[in-house]
Amino acid sequence: MSDDDIFEGLGVEIELDSDDNFLKVKETLTRIGISSRKEKKLYQSCHILHKKGRYAIMHFKELFLLDGLKAEIDDTDIGRRNTITALLEEWGLLKIIDDDADEPKVGLNQLKILSFKDKGEWELVPKYHIGRR
Repeated sequence: MSDDDIFEGLGVEIELDSDDNFLKVKETLTRIGISSRKEKKLYQSCHILHKKGRYAIMHFKELFLLDGLKAEIDDTDIGRRNTITALLEEWGLLKIIDDDADEPKVGLNQLKILSFKDKGEWELVPKYHIGRR
């Protein structure tokens, strides 16, 4: 895969209004995911990827695929990614420029969204670490 088509078929390509929004989106994504039923753990679903001046929101399984690792990604995973990206756009943090990000989506009951003030009460667990192999 060449760098020119890095987002081809993966992730939702986005634009940011300002450089500050990259860090805001990155931090916000740490507080959106799937929660553990027994413990106060939140497993982060999506990450923001910056490559050659372009940005995308990617499900962690898509990042595994980019790294050449095996990952089984299904419509629910894609739906979570699309729903999360739509929420970030609704909150004014980004603009979706990918026409394919409309469907599928999931209900908000399939996501846990922590407020900034509540994040200290939870263990935030990323499933992927950008920059690490």
